Amino acid sequence: MSHIQMTPELIEKVKTIAVEAGEKIMQIYQQDFEIYDKSDSSPLTEADLAAHHHIVDGLQALAEIPILSEESANIPWDERKTWVRYWLVDPLDGTKEFIKKNGEFTVNIALIEYGEPTFGVVHAPAINKTYVGQVDSGAYCEENGAKNEIKAKAHQTGDTWKVVGSRSHQSPEINKILDGLDGETELVAMGSSLKLCLVASGEAHLYPRVGPTSEWDTGAAHAVALAAGAKVTVLDPDNPMDPDASPLRYNQKDSVLNPFFLVSF
Repeated sequence: MSHIQMTPELIEKVKTIAVEAGEKIMQIYQQDFEIYDKSDSSPLTEADLAAHHHIVDGLQALAEIPILSEESANIPWDERKTWVRYWLVDPLDGTKEFIKKNGEFTVNIALIEYGEPTFGVVHAPAINKTYVGQVDSGAYCEENGAKNEIKAKAHQTGDTWKVVGSRSHQSPEINKILDGLDGETELVAMGSSLKLCLVASGEAHLYPRVGPTSEWDTGAAHAVALAAGAKVTVLDPDNPMDPDASPLRYNQKDSVLNPFFLVSF
């Protein structure tokens, strides 16, 4: 199986597309708005669509690769199942964070090849932070112009388990997982795909997701996590630390909904 070679120049181009999409989102985010529903006239939809169109136009100019975006998700399975590789895009992840104006929302662009994320960019425009990862080549976080390599970290005996939870979607199953860990636990709240990036950067040990997500919610940050040495596996709430859990894969079925999953070292 051959993979696309993401050259430094190509990586910079994709990163620039994400950053520019973020600028379009911020123009709307910084306005005073009162319409919160994701309807055709809401600021949220305006931001979504502005970012979507910019990303799609930019990626189409780079390569003839199919694009699956949350804002163009009606591509039939009969067509999608023939794809060897494609761009997977969430132009604005973190709807509730956008509405609450807490800054924890992201632009996500992933390259999926043979069902696996091999490259991803996660850009958080409100906090000016960008995560980039290429599997087998490493990952970094760029903040205020400085690039720093990131690596996932294993939990050490005696350390407090830092477990990522959703700021907007708490689930009772999380408590069961926390209770099953040996030692003290600390829940780290975060919104959007930044949750996976916390494990990728070593700021947290685990991110168990036992709520609904779609493939575009996770693809880019999944690639960053893999590139940083973490793994993303299908989660069984009754056996959350199963060492033989299957890797989370993409574009394997008609539905774009993910199963429950766990991000860990």
